[in-house]
Amino acid sequence: MRLSVIGCGYLGAVHAAAMASIGHDVVGIDVDQRKIDTLSQGRAPFFEPGLQEILAEGIASGRLRFTTEMSAAGDATVHFVGVGTPQQKDGYAADLTYVNTAVDALLPFLSPGDVVAGKSTVPVGTAAELAPRVEATGATLVWNPEFLREGWAVLDTVDPDRLVVGVTPGEAGERAADILREVYHPAVAKGTPFIVTDRPTAELVKVAANAFLATKISFINAMAEIAEVTGADVTQLADAIGHDVRIGRRFLGAGIGFGGGCLPKDIRAFAARAEELGRGESVGFLREVDAINLRRRDRAVDLVVQALDGAVFEKRITVLGAAFKPHSDDIRDSPALDVAVRLHGLGATVTVTDPAAIDNARRMHPQLTYVTDRDEALTGADAVILVTEWDEYRRELDPGHASSLTRGRIVVDGRNGLDAAAWRAAGWTYYGMGRP
Repeated sequence: MRLSVIGCGYLGAVHAAAMASIGHDVVGIDVDQRKIDTLSQGRAPFFEPGLQEILAEGIASGRLRFTTEMSAAGDATVHFVGVGTPQQKDGYAADLTYVNTAVDALLPFLSPGDVVAGKSTVPVGTAAELAPRVEATGATLVWNPEFLREGWAVLDTVDPDRLVVGVTPGEAGERAADILREVYHPAVAKGTPFIVTDRPTAELVKVAANAFLATKISFINAMAEIAEVTGADVTQLADAIGHDVRIGRRFLGAGIGFGGGCLPKDIRAFAARAEELGRGESVGFLREVDAINLRRRDRAVDLVVQALDGAVFEKRITVLGAAFKPHSDDIRDSPALDVAVRLHGLGATVTVTDPAAIDNARRMHPQLTYVTDRDEALTGADAVILVTEWDEYRRELDPGHASSLTRGRIVVDGRNGLDAAAWRAAGWTYYGMGRP
C-alpha cells in the first residue's frame, strides 16, 4: 500500500522505516530539512537498535523516501500522523500545536476514501475535534495509538503485542479498520490482537497504559522510601510480591525513577485533561506518582553526599549513564542527567559516560565533563553512581577492575542493578536504593 507518515521524529521515523520493511511504499514528511536530509541518506538521526538497518534497506529498495513537501502525501491512501505533543510551557496540559498544524497541512492533499490514522499521544477528545476537518474531504479519521518502548521500537512496530484502532460506528469506520488490518497484515496474520474500538477509548488506551506503568514504578519507589527507614530490602520485597500473578515482577524495579519524553509529560497531561473534564479527582493520584518519581532523584543525590561524608565539593564523581534508559540516546527528562547536574551544582567535578547519549547530553549540559570510554571515566573517581542500567555498567563492569581505576571505593547503585555482594567483596562501600 502507499502510506504517508507525517512527522519524522522518533515515532514517525521508526514507523515509516518499519512499514517499508514489511513491503509498503512509504513517504515520510517533516518540516525539518536537516532531519529529512539525514533520513534520505539512509542515516538514522538518533540511536535506536535496528533502525539504521531497515532505514538503509528501505531507501535502497526505493520503498522509502523522505521529503519536506506535504504534497507528496497526495499519492498515499493511508496517512499516519505521528508528530510530537509536548507539555505546554506554562502548564501540564499537552500542546497540540503540532497535531493541528500537521492535519491542517495535510487536508488539501486528502482524497475521498483516504484514512488518516492518528498515532500521536493526545488528550481524549482530540479526535472528535479533528474529525470534522478531515471528514469534510471525504477521508476517514481513526486513532491508532503507538506502544513503542525506546530500545525496542522497531520490534514493537513490526511485531506489536496488540494493535488498537479507534473508529466511528458505521460503514466508513469498518472500512478504515479493514484497511489498517491490511497495513498491519504480517502482525494480524500471526494472531496479534487487533482491537477495534471507538476513538475516545483508543485515545485513552495509550495514556491509561502509561499512567499504569508510571504508577507501578512509583509504587515500588514509595516502598523503597519506607524500606530506607526500616532496614528492609526493597528488591526482596519486589521479588516476593512479584510472584503474585495479579501483580507481576516487571516494572517493580526501585531506583531513581522514570524519565524520557513520554511517561512524565503524558501523566501530567492526563491529569490536566481530567481536570478539564471535571474529573480531576479520578486521577489525582498521578500527582503523587509524579512527586514520588522526582523524590527518588533527590534521594540518589543525598546518597552520594552521605557517602562522601556530607560534602561533595571538589570531589570527583563518575556518573555511569546519561540517557534516560539503556539502548537509547534520548536524554529528555533524563534522571541520570538530572542527578549529574545537581551534583555539579553542589561543587563536584562530574564526569559522565554513556555508550550512545554523550553528544546529546553535551549539547544540553555543556558544563559537565563527558568521556566516551568507561574506564577513562572511572579513573581517579572518588565515587561512582550508576544511573542508566546499560549492560556495560550493570553486567560487564567487574568491581575488582573498577577498583584498580578509581581513587575511592564508593558506589551508589541508582538502579539496583549491580551485584551488591560482589561489589562489597571487592572492597567497595555499596549504597542501593531502598536497600540496607
